[in-house]
Amino acid sequence: MLPFRDHLACERARVIPRDQIAEHPNPDFSIAVFERRTDLYQAFADDLVDGIRQASSHGQEHVVILPVGPVPQYRLAVDRINRERISLRHVVTFNMDEYANEDGDTPPSTWPGSFEGTMRANFFLAIDPELRPLEENVHFPNRKNISSYSTMIADRGGADVCYGGIGWSGHIAFWEPHLGAEFDGDLEAFRSARARFVELHPMTIMQNALHSFGGDWSWVPPHAFTVGPLDILSARRRSFWLDGDLGGGVSWQRFIARLACHGPLSEFVPASFLQEGRSDVSMLAAVADDVAISMA
Repeated sequence: MLPFRDHLACERARVIPRDQIAEHPNPDFSIAVFERRTDLYQAFADDLVDGIRQASSHGQEHVVILPVGPVPQYRLAVDRINRERISLRHVVTFNMDEYANEDGDTPPSTWPGSFEGTMRANFFLAIDPELRPLEENVHFPNRKNISSYSTMIADRGGADVCYGGIGWSGHIAFWEPHLGAEFDGDLEAFRSARARFVELHPMTIMQNALHSFGGDWSWVPPHAFTVGPLDILSARRRSFWLDGDLGGGVSWQRFIARLACHGPLSEFVPASFLQEGRSDVSMLAAVADDVAISMA
């Protein structure tokens, strides 16, 4: 089911202890651990708002690739934006992905699982009207624009920052590990892959069923429109946030966080390419905790 089968690499990643997880040979690849979920979300919100404010102070456009989840950081960002009267008129956003069915139909924004609906309700429409970004500067991938989505980002000079998370399968956005098979080991071709319509990996469907659909995997759409490695890796900075803690000592992200951050670069672990260039990975302490077998 998973194309990455380097057992030695998995073993090396698995045994990395928590007190060494933030160590990395690339000085531009930073790993931070947060003890509390509320602190993680506040740091995400502050990172987003600080970037918006800094670009404004320099009279610059600010181009951002945004994920949907987790959602709480957007409400925290909105609170600060409205309180400090920070205009987003100079901000251009590209959502990194959106669900679709087998025919490429995206869900209506009124469906609770819609990424566009979630982003509008929890971020864009929650901002005071006079501070919101211009509607023409807010983008979501769909069947009509997916063939030009990467070009749309490049035409704005590329993303100043790409926010995101790391999936259980090792995906970034919805760029799944099984897509790596088409590159036949050509990592440069992988890095240059553009936005597209994709089939979700079974692990992604199960992951999203757990955290968003009450465990009902039949409710998770089987496909998506997503940005490609080109869009993510061309961003001047990548800022990824890991909150995969189910409670009770269970975190589905402990192993993949280690493999992505410390394993070999592999097209079958798309998140491993975050190790190149300037990237920040912030994770909950529950994610950083040691990987161990427990029958409790």
